[in-house]
Amino acid sequence: MAMGFLSLFVLFFFVSVSSAEFSSIPGVNYGQVGNNLPSPLKSVELIKSLKAKRVKIYDANPEILKALRNTNHQVSVMVPNQLIVNISSNQTLADEWIKTNVLPFYPKTLIRYLLVGNEVISSGPPEVWAALVPAIRRIKHSLKCFGIHKVKVGTPSAMDVLESSFPPSNGTFRSDIADRIIRPMLQFLDRTKSFFFLDVYPYFAWISDPKNINLDYTLFESKNITVTDPGTGLVYHNMFDQMVDAVYFAMKRLGYPNIRIFIAETGWPNGGDVDQIGANIHNAAIYNRNFVKKVTTKPPVGTPARPGSILPSFIFALYNENQKPGPGTERHFGLLYPNGSHVYEIDLSGKTPESEYKPLPPAENNEPYKGKIWCVVAEGANKTALPAALSYACSQGNKTCDAIQPGKPCFKPDSLVSHASYAFSSYWAQFRASGGTCFFNGLATQTTKDPGHGSCKYPSVTLK
Repeated sequence: MAMGFLSLFVLFFFVSVSSAEFSSIPGVNYGQVGNNLPSPLKSVELIKSLKAKRVKIYDANPEILKALRNTNHQVSVMVPNQLIVNISSNQTLADEWIKTNVLPFYPKTLIRYLLVGNEVISSGPPEVWAALVPAIRRIKHSLKCFGIHKVKVGTPSAMDVLESSFPPSNGTFRSDIADRIIRPMLQFLDRTKSFFFLDVYPYFAWISDPKNINLDYTLFESKNITVTDPGTGLVYHNMFDQMVDAVYFAMKRLGYPNIRIFIAETGWPNGGDVDQIGANIHNAAIYNRNFVKKVTTKPPVGTPARPGSILPSFIFALYNENQKPGPGTERHFGLLYPNGSHVYEIDLSGKTPESEYKPLPPAENNEPYKGKIWCVVAEGANKTALPAALSYACSQGNKTCDAIQPGKPCFKPDSLVSHASYAFSSYWAQFRASGGTCFFNGLATQTTKDPGHGSCKYPSVTLK
């Protein structure tokens, strides 16, 4: 009788641990690329208020790891991309990284995932790709040597690791990485029972072809729009499932049909530049609330190719981060503003019914903007940084800044802000088609209000 009770207790404990490990409640990505973000202690309180299950950081920030002690939040830390090559060939360096960044905090901080790099194959040079799996193996070996067995090791990949993703059953890894990098990675993940960590953004799929991809389909809102995979007969009701299943099929094609996917990032921008459609608070709230509803549904729904499977996940991101480079959407993925207030109401536990949320503002930019756009100095821009940005804009193009020379139409008013605004607009008009942005390290912003005056005409970008 006692033995039977003990066996039952052990079974219950195992199931409880397994359930905790695979909680369906999403976590949140805690990015730090901003100069106006709350302290780690305050941030952890805000994460609790969102009812997040997990927290992922993009380094091993000791202040954040201290703030997460005794909180019951499962934590993911990251080895920076720039250390991958050195760690891949140096076990001592891997050991030192674990000794410095994990041991002082574990187990009071529930570090459960250790990610080696971030979207390495998308952003790093080929020599780093080759070092990725050896670095992952060394980090896992270090954890084992220090007696840490509960931490899963992997690396987040973007969807561009696929050569083909449609229909999902045609999912195939890129030929330049499939055998050299992905296959040994899958072998490691399979052997260690880890996850394929995947960044999934239906938003980017939609903006690549908004005429042919239905917006409601990408927002989990489609009632009567479906896509049928002719290879399997599987029916898809949203873009997210399509994207995830393409990776499942790609792994199966390489001989690894059972590796689990962990959504390392997903989300929708709550704002962006004038020329970026669909980036608004309305769509962001709808997408993220529907995503939470999907992954917290009981019993789990999974995806058409993996019905009933739990998809552990992190939503991107905790804050709007004002120093992220690139288009405006990059700085507008937050669930919270830097002052801690909600961009929109959301409960990551999935327990708040939709009817209890306040009405959302209408989505006003779901159609492409038609008209002229200028690039000018942003309100509150750092004036001491403007001269260098002005000099850069003027040095890049043919006659970019002729009009602001003495005696020319835009010389007056003879002010730094006025000259920089002209230079930014002129630069952007010339170079937007080849990848130039209206950003200038956060000093510039797009506007639909013509900044020209009198005979001074600012160059503009015209969207049709």
